[in-house]
Amino acid sequence: MADEQQLQVLMARQPIYTKSQDVVAFELLFRDTDGNFVEGLKDEDATLGVLLGTYSSITKGGAVQSLPCFLKVTDSFLLNNDVPELPKQNFVLEILGHSDVTPEFIARVKGLAQQGYRLALADYDPRDPKFEPLLNIVHVLKLDIQLLGLDNIPALLQRLRTYQLELLADKVETQEEFRRCLEMGFALYMGYFLSKPEAVKGKKITGNKVVLLELLTEMQRPSATAQSIEQIALHDPALTYRILRVVNSAAFNLKREISSLSHAISLLGIDQIKRWVMLFLTSTDKTKPDELTRNMLVRGRFCELLAEMLGRNEPINHFIVGLLSQLDVLLDMEMEDLLSQVPLQQDMKDALVGRRGSCGELLQQVEHYERGEFEQLSRELDKPFYEVAYRHSLNWAQQVMLAMQQA
Repeated sequence: MADEQQLQVLMARQPIYTKSQDVVAFELLFRDTDGNFVEGLKDEDATLGVLLGTYSSITKGGAVQSLPCFLKVTDSFLLNNDVPELPKQNFVLEILGHSDVTPEFIARVKGLAQQGYRLALADYDPRDPKFEPLLNIVHVLKLDIQLLGLDNIPALLQRLRTYQLELLADKVETQEEFRRCLEMGFALYMGYFLSKPEAVKGKKITGNKVVLLELLTEMQRPSATAQSIEQIALHDPALTYRILRVVNSAAFNLKREISSLSHAISLLGIDQIKRWVMLFLTSTDKTKPDELTRNMLVRGRFCELLAEMLGRNEPINHFIVGLLSQLDVLLDMEMEDLLSQVPLQQDMKDALVGRRGSCGELLQQVEHYERGEFEQLSRELDKPFYEVAYRHSLNWAQQVMLAMQQA
């Protein structure tokens, strides 16, 4: 991570989903290190390179793609001609609801649309007439469903039909809200609805997840050997094959092929194999979107890097806690029920349920960062280090997703 370029900007990305919960764009959440909104891409080339190289990248179908990013822009950013030469296919300029919609502002927005920029309008208030001229110019309209109220939205959508707008439901917090917005016909969705489990009472962990849990149990026994671990793995030969495919992939850059799990353990150590067992525990079936696995990977690596930077004990345990922090969502189980079936140390269980201890504290930091709540970050670490660690985690997760999709 030493070669990562340090920016003086804190950035996170929030996915924008389609009806089928595929990610089609990201909204960028960013502040400078003093906590101010960044009005310009100050170190233009450097920041833009990072945005295009990391923040817009996603792994889909075994290949890396670049998705558009929604970039929030202030009045002064627009009117002072501070807009750098942004690649039009890579960015959607997002106009904020508190903008002063003057004739000059409208002319500027119209000019950007004529130049080929895609435009979005956030914080729309149907009672405020100032927004009307913009509805004929922008392409995407964000509706805050919490602010507007779900029951009031059907009538509003009826009024908006005369405009050629792509409608984005913002602040969708639960699966039930997602379903209601889906029925109303929204094209795009933002919010944390993917992070909320729809718990099925009495559900048990099944399939190859059982073998993975048996492997984890064995790996945590002090007397475990490479051979005893391999004997359990052989109960599911297809799973063993997939783990070996990943270990042999570019994720490790090994000089020679590893032919067995015991061979892998002797070369890489139990902790590294434990990491890959965990990764397969979190890999989704087709009923869950890839973004959930991606976010779990990012969280795991981000927690681990923060633990290393802060000199905490056992960074691998911080990785496991970050990775498993959304296993309840993945398996549609309450976290307490799930952990009664997962062989983890008590301090890790405490971190997952109550955000307690070192692992829980760093997981909470990671959750603040991914939501753009940068003011909540601990002062133990200089803020630019958080961005470098987050960016590294995005790149790492992408590499792992590629390896797992090809396994």
